[in-house]
Amino acid sequence: MQQLTPQLLDAVLNIAHRAGEHLKTFYAKSVEIKIKADHTPVTEADLFISQFVIEQLQQLTPHIPIISEENCNIPLEERAQWQEYWLIDPLDGTQQFIDRTDQFSVVIALVQQNRPVLGVIHAPILHKTYYAMANYGAYLNEHNQLTQLHICKKLAQSNRLRITIGTSNNEKIRQMVKPAYQIDFIQYGSSSLKAGLVAEGKADCYIRLGDTGEWDTAAAEVLLAELGGKIVDLQFVPLSYNQRQHFINPYFMAVGEGEFNWQTVFNLD
Repeated sequence: MQQLTPQLLDAVLNIAHRAGEHLKTFYAKSVEIKIKADHTPVTEADLFISQFVIEQLQQLTPHIPIISEENCNIPLEERAQWQEYWLIDPLDGTQQFIDRTDQFSVVIALVQQNRPVLGVIHAPILHKTYYAMANYGAYLNEHNQLTQLHICKKLAQSNRLRITIGTSNNEKIRQMVKPAYQIDFIQYGSSSLKAGLVAEGKADCYIRLGDTGEWDTAAAEVLLAELGGKIVDLQFVPLSYNQRQHFINPYFMAVGEGEFNWQTVFNLD
């Protein structure tokens, strides 16, 4: 199995940054938009970046298979034999890209024995890169300023909850929170970047009541795990990877304080 080294992480960071430069080029012009079978948009940028990242990872680690959101028609019977694989979302936040909010990212994760162990989330327009590797720590490079991330444990002393969300479902989420807690909603871009706010300590949790793919959460899993956080479904069960015929995640919450008793906050019955 691939050894996790700083050199490997640096190589993946380099690929993500180069992909980000290509994304900037697409962002500067109008792009063709198509609607996929699941009724979500895809652009020529998604497809180009997917192919670019796949080719670069194949050169870096020819022995490791690759799953991309735009190239995922591999049956479970074949995938079940894999000990490790790359899992990528070439453009996490396609709608944000189309809407020109700047809040989108290139996401690359390495999964070993069905658990994410390396993750890079690169937002080229925001000049932000989150990255983490198992037993290595979690970091944010923002405008070329590198910071090692740490979660400040404070929820036990506070009844104020900062929840990052997309553009909908905030009323459902409000109903999930027990009355003792006050909520500040933070509306933000792509799935991985919302998890990034949790990793930075700018949000306490990110709740997703909608479809996402395993490629939307894998890198964020590593990032939060290195900080003592986690991503769990609404029954507080960890997400699984490469265990199903499809790649659709259950609804989930990403939390920074993994040891906090979140069942005291949410009504999930």
